[in-house]
Amino acid sequence: MKAFLAAVAAMVVITVAAPYALDQIGFSAADSGSGSAVRLD
Repeated sequence: MKAFLAAVAAMVVITVAAPYALDQIGFSAADSGSGSAVRLD
């Protein structure tokens, strides 16, 4: 039961922290959808 609760807590932390971390390193949707390499045809 302890392992299950630890896994759920880890999932919550990762789920909350992932958008902020990805935004900081440049993997946000706005960063990947804009730039000189994006075709707008």
